[in-house]
Amino acid sequence: MTTKTFRTLDEQIGILRSKGLTVNDEENARKVLYRENYFFISGYRHLFTLKGEKDNYIKGTTFDELYATFVFDRRIRNTFFKNILIVENNLKSIMSYQLSKKYGIKEKDYLEPTNFSDDAIRSRQVYDVLNKVKRQIRVNGNKHTATYHYINNYGYIPLWILVKVLSFGIMSEFFDILKLEDKEEIIKPYQIDVETMVVFLALLSNFRNVCAHEDMLYDHRTQRSIPDTKYHEALGIEKNEDGYIYGKNDLFSLVIILKYMLRDEEFYEMIDEIKREVDLLDENVDIVPLDHILNKIGFPSNWYDIKDLD
Repeated sequence: MTTKTFRTLDEQIGILRSKGLTVNDEENARKVLYRENYFFISGYRHLFTLKGEKDNYIKGTTFDELYATFVFDRRIRNTFFKNILIVENNLKSIMSYQLSKKYGIKEKDYLEPTNFSDDAIRSRQVYDVLNKVKRQIRVNGNKHTATYHYINNYGYIPLWILVKVLSFGIMSEFFDILKLEDKEEIIKPYQIDVETMVVFLALLSNFRNVCAHEDMLYDHRTQRSIPDTKYHEALGIEKNEDGYIYGKNDLFSLVIILKYMLRDEEFYEMIDEIKREVDLLDENVDIVPLDHILNKIGFPSNWYDIKDLD
């Protein structure tokens, strides 16, 4: 097993140069590497390498182009994250309203197992998810101001308060175990079917975790794929033998999900922010064509047209 050793900033620059990267401003490169971490910066090298040569940069690639890609990913990650949080808050609000109205405001009422799917095959799933929710109440109930207030003053936590301490992942699982009629009521504002919502929530939870942990986003792919939508067809996205090549489990699939789940003005603002960052990256990166960058992201060349689609 190869042992990794500490490398000084100058040694790190030497390694980058040995792989064909042009470093024009060493002082700036040192500052960037010191502040941002060599490992995280070099993680974007795959955009600038030839097929089969994952460690060697395309001749002429500069450190500034590599760093510009890092900054681009950070900025669109922040843009996507804040919009996923909007969807998360909206969904928690709608779910807590509908379920509280129907089942009551105390945990013993709205967490009653008979309120959930009675499918025998899913009984274990219902049991596991409800236990996760109850564990969050035990672990976090006294740590959050609102839940602490209700526990100590009323002896229970209404669902509209509890959702503040439940992760998006648990909320997604919670939705999945609801009765069909409750799911259908909750999804009315989104104009999608129940099966699609289940997939959307799984991908949103996955992308949310990537964003929250500041992992690499631009070329992220999820294990699950969203169903074909009217937007795939309207944009004329290319197909291969497996179906549409963009917008299924890539970053453009997240754009499509948010098209359904954000209000129009929120989506317009988001898409314009992404457009500004794509244009800026195109200005700062010369060695790689924009179409190649978009391909890595999973965006079709006409991706921006989704803004004006109904």
